[in-house]
Amino acid sequence: MNSKDSNLDALFESKLTTAIEAVARIRSGTTIALGMAMSQPPSLLEALAARAEAADLDDLKVYYFHAEEFLRKSLLRYSLMGRIVPHCMFMGAPERELIQLGDQDGGRKVVYFVPNAFSQSPRLFQEHIPVDTMLVMVSPMDENGYFTFGTNNDYTSGVARAAGRLIVEVNPNMPRVFGDSLLHVSEVDHIVESDHPLPELGAKSASDTDQVIGELIAELVTDGACLQMGIGALPNAVCSALTSHRNLGIHTELLTPGLVDLIRRGVVDNSRKALNRGKSVFTFAMGDRAMYDFMNDNPSIESYPVSYVNDPHVIAQNERVLSVNSTIEMDLTGACNSEHVKGHQYSATGGQLDFVRGAYASRGGKSIIAFHSTAGGGRISKIVPRLAGPVTTPRTDTHMVVTEYGVANLKGLSSSERARALIRLAHPNVRESLTSQARELHLL
Repeated sequence: MNSKDSNLDALFESKLTTAIEAVARIRSGTTIALGMAMSQPPSLLEALAARAEAADLDDLKVYYFHAEEFLRKSLLRYSLMGRIVPHCMFMGAPERELIQLGDQDGGRKVVYFVPNAFSQSPRLFQEHIPVDTMLVMVSPMDENGYFTFGTNNDYTSGVARAAGRLIVEVNPNMPRVFGDSLLHVSEVDHIVESDHPLPELGAKSASDTDQVIGELIAELVTDGACLQMGIGALPNAVCSALTSHRNLGIHTELLTPGLVDLIRRGVVDNSRKALNRGKSVFTFAMGDRAMYDFMNDNPSIESYPVSYVNDPHVIAQNERVLSVNSTIEMDLTGACNSEHVKGHQYSATGGQLDFVRGAYASRGGKSIIAFHSTAGGGRISKIVPRLAGPVTTPRTDTHMVVTEYGVANLKGLSSSERARALIRLAHPNVRESLTSQARELHLL
């Protein structure tokens, strides 16, 4: 708390309580929502898990995206399943582990996936998922009585105001962030204080293949372009290949250390953006301590709700938007499955299609789907005759495709031309079989 107003201090103190007391009013059979990823509040989650463990709670529906370590170690313990009913909106390793344990336990259903478009998630909560209580971690209150949502604006800022009760965990390690990120103390029902270090996203080393793809993509980037990057070693390799560019901008769903490094180097200055000029815009951030420190009180970085950041109409208003996303598999027509593996939900739709469409609609924009040609140590081709899962990005929306074997622009190509172009991007060991299968599908 850093307030010069005694009335604000008194209001803060009147709402300050312990984690145990804060969650005491949550009832069995109700619905709660959690902040996403780094904003999941550890003290509150531990207190809620203790109630479930003591059989003081049952059938508690919990809605969230991106479970990180705090949530994984508290509410998402297999022993609590049933009393805690996870309604996951973006699947990750914690949910996949729970599903596997349920399968081993006689095929027990323990995780419930909620299909969604990330950009629509604030509306889903406001209109279709009545939330009794929202739990989220925020940055400390300033002298004017405002917290900020820090690393996570996404759906969090909207649900915080739509929920029947809002409980915040104030943490000095949560960066204070500009943009549409303010939350006034008068909007909060209960306040808990803690000092947990934020979860950090370990940097994955770029492979030789990542570096090849990164260089290919960098050649497609013009000075003044506006960037959106996904997560992982490949997007970081792209960022590393952009250090000689100039006047780049950022309008991205996810802010990562790779993008922040471009800001530090002066490669990104956002000087040519039409919207939020001079500002790097994001809706959620995942990185390391150095990145969180760089974000803190940095007026050049702003967060906004995902309904704004991921709106294709908003994205398209900046010129030369370059969107880089990946996929699990792509068929010979260019359709992408970016969320299913072996017939099961693996992640989620996320914001891929929003940025695919928004980037292509921008003047001079490029939407890129980039991926290694193979998976499983080279045993599995990621370019396939037919998808084994749902269509995340339709073939009609796919623009540019990049693997370590080159670049293909699918726009304007016939089905036959697309198949030939994608076969050239596949691993040489599978090109002959893909060609044969393409003939069977009457693509060639």
